[in-house]
Amino acid sequence: MTTSPKPINLALQGGGSHGALTWGVLDRLLEDPRLAIREVSGTSAGAMNAVVLADGFQRAGAEGARAALGRFWKAVSDAARFSPMRRSLWDRLWGRHSLDHSPGYLMFEGLGRIFSPYDLNPLGINPLRDLLLANVDFGRVNACDRIRVHVTATNVRTGRARVFSRGEVTADAVLASACLPQMSPAVEIDGEAYWDGGFSGNPALQPLVESEHPDILLVQINPMIRHAVPRSAREIINRVNEISFNASLLKELRALNLVQRLMAMEGVEPGAKRSAFLHLIHVDDDVQDLAASSKLNAEWDYLELLFDRGRRWADTWLAANFDALGARSTFDLDELFEEPRLRPAGTVRLVEMGEDPALRSGGRSGR
Repeated sequence: MTTSPKPINLALQGGGSHGALTWGVLDRLLEDPRLAIREVSGTSAGAMNAVVLADGFQRAGAEGARAALGRFWKAVSDAARFSPMRRSLWDRLWGRHSLDHSPGYLMFEGLGRIFSPYDLNPLGINPLRDLLLANVDFGRVNACDRIRVHVTATNVRTGRARVFSRGEVTADAVLASACLPQMSPAVEIDGEAYWDGGFSGNPALQPLVESEHPDILLVQINPMIRHAVPRSAREIINRVNEISFNASLLKELRALNLVQRLMAMEGVEPGAKRSAFLHLIHVDDDVQDLAASSKLNAEWDYLELLFDRGRRWADTWLAANFDALGARSTFDLDELFEEPRLRPAGTVRLVEMGEDPALRSGGRSGR
């Protein structure tokens, strides 16, 4: 007897080049015929992954989506070949992927503390626009009847999240979702200015909670917890940014936790309408080595390294949690808010999975 694929909704975080982790996760999920992706909510790099996924799927199904994601991330790397923000010779020799010692990165970091993007880029030129338009047919994204896409941006004036859904998903919406105010002028849509969606929803869970399909799989690529207390000025700034971009997600998770508690008190059965089964793909210990500056590193070897790591995350999660889909949550929200350490069910350190040590030193595993 043929079993129907299990429907699942995805929530994809932003994180610059670290979005290649999500690319790896998506590639593995799309490879599994037991799953049917129904809705995707994405912010910043998560929004880019979402629209590329839907476009490719509308064109040629799961294999079309996998191919489209691969082409997109290769195009990202190709477009960055002549970027002045490159790794220093020292970092290359030591196999480090951060840009902390990159002269180009340090120059732009210094300029960004004195001048605004309106000073440095008065014409509002954004190379991501050409990249998106060359790789995504937004007509197909909005017409996709199998996968519904939601893209989140932050209204600059009100500070509130705006979620762009079917019929509203455009290149401008995705650029707004990825607009870091220190690097790019605000993106105007319908007379309103928007910044990165991470300030208000990273990613937004509400559209998925309202879905008819109860399973929500959060792909988290930003560390919720840092084991070491930041000491240097850069480390402190980076940690402040991580906390800021995780704050909106924590608020939504806390609200969802409260709703689940109330429903349990009222005797509402799990899986009933307006309830959700929450799942998480994230390996806390395995993002500790990802420097914040490496979010701007688009070298192909680095993107492939992250891709391989993301596929391993998804492979481990599926092996441990597939049977729970449609039946129960595998991410314990009580544990998230009560315990000092994030260790969701079904996630393990990659070193515990027999990870190739070459990944740590910058080598590649084949695919």
